[in-house]
Amino acid sequence: MSTHAKRERLLLADLLESAGPEASTLCENWSARELAAHVVVRERRADAAGGILVKPLAARLQRVQAEFAAKPYEELIRLIRTGPPRMSPFALKQLDEASNTVEFYVHTEDVRRAQPDWAARELDPVFADALWSRLERMARVLGRRSPVGLVLRRPDGRTAVAHRGTPVVTAVGEPGELTMFAFGRQEAADVALDGDKEAIDRVLAADLGV
Repeated sequence: MSTHAKRERLLLADLLESAGPEASTLCENWSARELAAHVVVRERRADAAGGILVKPLAARLQRVQAEFAAKPYEELIRLIRTGPPRMSPFALKQLDEASNTVEFYVHTEDVRRAQPDWAARELDPVFADALWSRLERMARVLGRRSPVGLVLRRPDGRTAVAHRGTPVVTAVGEPGELTMFAFGRQEAADVALDGDKEAIDRVLAADLGV
């Protein structure tokens, strides 16, 4: 049975392939090649991937990622498509689904939305609910650097508090758009913002995400 993570993995690989190695992405200063290298290193080089979250390891991560970015682009795409090696924790279906569903969705949209002719993608309700479930659990972490109170709300009224404080800004949108917003892609997310104008401007400029 296909999983959300597997589907997003293949979609990401297809988009990276069609965009080409020099295509822009929403990730600051990263081309499609550099984004592809990041995805591969995260899954295949645990000795370096810790630098994503642990600052003392960041230099090693950058070095290893640069080494992978120098590989043929076609090889990077193949490594993304085939997934992690059998001994990798990400090879476990449950961990892959838990760790990669949102990761691959966001990076897929990083590629899609950076292209001049990009088209909005309609998510099926099951996948939208899966994104929302993860967003509810991650909201406090993603919104911890918000300079004001931040609430994420679906059109049906379901709500997650990302940051407590005043004044409060409420972002209203579909789960996929709220996910992009909370992961620091505020300008690229189709959400409605309710709150004081100054507070909204501060949220839009904030360094949200992990």
